[in-house]
Amino acid sequence: MSIMPQDFEINEPPSSSTVSGEQQGNSRPRKRKRRSTSHLKIVPESLDLRELIKSAAEQYVSQLPRERPFSKDELEAMSRDFLARNEWPEKYLGFAMVLLGNFFWKRQFLAIPFERRMLLLPHCLKHAEGCPADYDEFGLDCETCGACSIADYKVKAEQLGYKVLVAEGSPIVLKIIVEGYVDGILGVACLNVLEKAIDKVLLAGVPSYAVPLHSGDCKNTSLDEPWVWDVLDKYEPLPEPCTASYVPLMREAKRLFDEPSFEEIVPIVREGKASLLTKTEEISRFWLANGGKRFRPFITLAAWDAGTGGDLTFAEATEPLGSRIPLAVKKAAVAIEAFHKASLIHDDIQDEDEFRYGEKTLHLSHGIGPAINFGDFLIGLGYRLLAQCRCENDPTAIEDIVQKMSHAHIKLCEGQGAEMSWTAAPSMELTPVDALQIYALKTSPAFEAALYSGLRLAGPIEQYDEMITTFCRHVGVGFQILNDLKDWQGDGLNKVIIGQDAIALRPTVLLALAIKAANAEQREELAAILQDKHDHAERRLQRLRMIFEQTDVLQVAESLVAKSRDRAEAIADEVESESLRRFLYFLVDTVLAPEEEPTPREQAGLVDLIVN
Repeated sequence: MSIMPQDFEINEPPSSSTVSGEQQGNSRPRKRKRRSTSHLKIVPESLDLRELIKSAAEQYVSQLPRERPFSKDELEAMSRDFLARNEWPEKYLGFAMVLLGNFFWKRQFLAIPFERRMLLLPHCLKHAEGCPADYDEFGLDCETCGACSIADYKVKAEQLGYKVLVAEGSPIVLKIIVEGYVDGILGVACLNVLEKAIDKVLLAGVPSYAVPLHSGDCKNTSLDEPWVWDVLDKYEPLPEPCTASYVPLMREAKRLFDEPSFEEIVPIVREGKASLLTKTEEISRFWLANGGKRFRPFITLAAWDAGTGGDLTFAEATEPLGSRIPLAVKKAAVAIEAFHKASLIHDDIQDEDEFRYGEKTLHLSHGIGPAINFGDFLIGLGYRLLAQCRCENDPTAIEDIVQKMSHAHIKLCEGQGAEMSWTAAPSMELTPVDALQIYALKTSPAFEAALYSGLRLAGPIEQYDEMITTFCRHVGVGFQILNDLKDWQGDGLNKVIIGQDAIALRPTVLLALAIKAANAEQREELAAILQDKHDHAERRLQRLRMIFEQTDVLQVAESLVAKSRDRAEAIADEVESESLRRFLYFLVDTVLAPEEEPTPREQAGLVDLIVN
């Protein structure tokens, strides 16, 4: 499908009004609008009222079906309905969302053995003055000194077998879940932190139970301690999971790159031969097996599962799924990652980036020539993996997938080429449509290839061909705009320099929007910035930041992300297959979830599941 300018209309920012999703029982919710709840996080002032709302929430949730987890938007809609029915004020919305989520997952959380649970505690429960504990990469290393309630919970939980983490926020939690250490979370946090966790943790289908702090004051806060003890030492097994979860498939995507699976899928070819000939394969395989979130392989696995009915989303969290997934699907998923990793190597060289996954980029550690060769090797490896796929009942499947992969490569090169051409000779001719078309070429094909491959291996998908392309275009464009916005926050893993794309004068949509919105004086300043390639990086950043703030382009970019999200959701709404529709909603909510600016401690430690 060609990319037409009308796909990227730049209109006024959308209204902030909320269009609620349908009730949980309907598997096809209407188009969902997001609304900030930052001002609706008041914890009820009295214990009696908190207990009353808690009891009512348990009764409300008892009437809901449990087949699938709900998104943050659906949870907000239900919480508003819950408050309205009981005539409680809107200011308790955040509190109600936490309680409804609790009772939706409580029964499944209690079915998790203690040794598979995590107790997540906030640092603000400790005594700030005189506390002997300090932070390491896993949170607060607290000693059992009895000076604060952290010790009480920690000692009991560890005796039961819990993993205990004392940290400032939630970004590391899903990472730990995907790594396979725990299956459920008992968390204590303020409503602000809990809201940030809802999109990723609840949407993924992680059984969780949260106890909200009474305030967000990190120096003087408290909680209803009996609420912790209500579940901390309770264990009530269930015969089988009753709510779909993507955690088993996330874990399986990770296992593909762990031994012995990786050796089975990507066997070493030159093992035992001369070291001079093995170096390229050794370094390329290591780069493929390490670093990144495995999000694209996960898309391929989950798309195949959705195309075959979605049974694996009801698997036990601890169940290895390797025997239930055909080798062809696993090889295709690893091939997607090989292509992605190759593109990152070449992209880092072309953009002169210094860091990837918190380490020096390959061209800095091994040289530009060898790095190019490593990337080329991975491209060849990816196509070899596809050639090894076997689909006896559908011999044209691999041919279709290879065709889709080749188109993705061509589009990526066209987008990257357009970006480099403009960066070599930057001009004021850059329009928002130009930038968005580059985004569609650079980012969307990778999502499209991953989604298409999984669905095609599940069977014929002529009915979905156009849908996949259009859906992935909106998701990819929205993701790239979010990446632009994150560039101004900094990224502890990849972009350790704030404003790196702006400093390098890449054709971002933020810059294009600023050119479009600028007045005569601002256009003159922008032209000067584009012409002066030798300007000091920090000064260029300051000059661009000032113009971006004056033209309000960050807000407009956020509205474009919302538009991409709305259009992708509208496409998902029309998909008849319930398992595929649910997965498409999950992709939208995961890929286009607004990123929060990480704290220094969060940057230094583990991070959550994102799509790098």
